[in-house]
Amino acid sequence: MMTMLRACFFSFCGCLCAAVCIAQQVAPIPNPPALLEQVEEHQRQLDKTRENYTWREVIVTRLLDKNGNVKKTESEADDIFFVNTHEIRRMVEKDGKDLTQDEQKKEQDRVMKAVEKAQTTPPGQFLEKNTVSITQILSMMKASHPRREAIDGRSALAFDFVGDPHAKTHGIAEDASKKMSGTLWVDEQDHQVRRLVARFDDNFHLGFGLFSVGKGSNFTFNQKLVNNELWLPVDAQAYVVAHALGMIGYRADVSITDSNYQRFHAQAEETPGVKIVNK
Repeated sequence: MMTMLRACFFSFCGCLCAAVCIAQQVAPIPNPPALLEQVEEHQRQLDKTRENYTWREVIVTRLLDKNGNVKKTESEADDIFFVNTHEIRRMVEKDGKDLTQDEQKKEQDRVMKAVEKAQTTPPGQFLEKNTVSITQILSMMKASHPRREAIDGRSALAFDFVGDPHAKTHGIAEDASKKMSGTLWVDEQDHQVRRLVARFDDNFHLGFGLFSVGKGSNFTFNQKLVNNELWLPVDAQAYVVAHALGMIGYRADVSITDSNYQRFHAQAEETPGVKIVNK
């Protein structure tokens, strides 16, 4: 009798677990426009929260010839921090070597000017006119084909998107976002951007047509929940095709890696649930 009871109990538990899993799988996917509004707001909040952190970013640029062969490789390492929500970059290495004293002085002077400009530039605006941010792209997109996918063992909501031709823009960067399409993955639990793959569907002209980003240029951006505490960028890839007056063409593969996350502002100690992050 006891054996039969045990068998029935474990059978019931198994059915219950299966029912829970099925319920999770068939749970309705949120309405894309409503979800994207939440994700955009979370991304804006994240932009502010990141002001409490600094990290090291390594950028490797491989210049390509017309056949896709690598002609030259350049690299730099930057320390990233934020002032008034604006990103400030300080180069610390170039092509694998520390900066010379003269280079350090020039870089420090440039950083100080950038900090002064950041202090007087309202949050939400950009220090550089041609900057394209993830937040901007979110505000310019029309999403479709929602579905669930797993990334790193976490459930993500994936959407295909195109730039909204009717979206209001406030400059060149947002105009560029309207010419993009791709796929967005949103972490289902935290409603944060997990991955973004975007490409230019048409040439985009800058500087009165003297410079253009070519159709086919694309990039991939990844964020992760670091130490179960904060969503931060971890890596990115880009393929850039560009043209300029008097220049045959520019092609490059760019790899970006972020690491060594650390608390920057002492006031972060007062933020509930935030701890020092190292990687």
